[in-house]
Amino acid sequence: MKVVIIGGGVAGLVSAINLARKGIEVTILERNNKCGKKILLTGNGRCNFWNKNQNPNPNCYYASDKELFKELFNAKKDLVLDFVNSIGIIPKEINGYYYPYSNQAQSFYNSLLKMASNLKVNIKTDIMVSKIVKKNKFLLTTNKGLIETDKVIIATGGKTYSKTGSDGNGYDLVKSLNHKVNTVLPSLTKLIGKDNFKDLKGVRSEVILTLYEDNKEVKKEHGELIFTDNGISGICVFNLSGIASRGLNNKRSEKIFINFVPWFNGNHKDLIKWLDNRSQELKGYSLCEILEGFLNYKIVNYMLKTLHIDVNTKWEKAPKEKVVELLMSFPFWVVKTGGFEEAQVTTGGVPIEEVNIKTMESLKTKGLYLVGEILDVDGICGGYNIGFAIMTGLTVGSDINA
Repeated sequence: MKVVIIGGGVAGLVSAINLARKGIEVTILERNNKCGKKILLTGNGRCNFWNKNQNPNPNCYYASDKELFKELFNAKKDLVLDFVNSIGIIPKEINGYYYPYSNQAQSFYNSLLKMASNLKVNIKTDIMVSKIVKKNKFLLTTNKGLIETDKVIIATGGKTYSKTGSDGNGYDLVKSLNHKVNTVLPSLTKLIGKDNFKDLKGVRSEVILTLYEDNKEVKKEHGELIFTDNGISGICVFNLSGIASRGLNNKRSEKIFINFVPWFNGNHKDLIKWLDNRSQELKGYSLCEILEGFLNYKIVNYMLKTLHIDVNTKWEKAPKEKVVELLMSFPFWVVKTGGFEEAQVTTGGVPIEEVNIKTMESLKTKGLYLVGEILDVDGICGGYNIGFAIMTGLTVGSDINA
């Protein structure tokens, strides 16, 4: 039995190791000069590969079929850390995030390749697959000639970071083999608004973000926001970007309200009362000076400018309701997301209902298997996407024998 895996990222390497451990002859075809380039970029070079707070619900993952995804998740989630340990990685947990204990993506990368080498996985680099034909066997057309194989696993990834090889080529391959591809869009990326934030570029602030889609609340995120010259970024923003990306594509309105006082427990009236008391305690302070006690001065100046309030205005003379409204519900209208080159993952792809979730075999073409990001499943920040790649790699080919 010969199996060819197209793509040498996490999903491809885990699939290869999983199958080679069963004594199956495995070849990886990688279009770059080496496998796993994207691994080295993940987690800011630290490779966050799993998260303690795993949950198959939409707060952690989006999937084209939630129930099928839950079935895969529940079957494989407990095997991920065992697999990581089996390739030589000792994990380190930081606030629920799992990294290699060395804190280096290079360690994870080296361990995957070393285990693949030990198991005699044949890795061929600088090979681009342009066509797949299924007859009795599969015939692959590449830039280095034709390759024949019994089974094919497509692990080409999505469409982000094209310099690492993920340029969407895999979608063309699966379409030629009778698969549908749901619209692919950027996810885990910045959001761009209609307002100019040039004066706030680079400013960071702890916030609570509430995303509304067509005026209906869909999700909240708490974390550090980073202003760009035309929008917002940061992990809390990234975790809303997939929803916004899909919504914008479906012509829905996407609006975020930013709460700049996440530490305050109370409503707008309570905050007005708190600021009344604060003003009494800090006699002689302007509104600007009071706000600067807990908020970046650039954000304060932006708000005051928006409300046409002079910086020397006292709290007692200010439009209190309007000030508090901006502090607790600063509106941000999303007009678009960052592009594929800025996004960390792709949302969209082959619907998981088109694969057998117990084996990852295609329900459209027998002998074809799909793993990782090419499927229409994506997670939030925190190791969920690499975790999904590992889970599919541990699932694929359970029906293949040497």
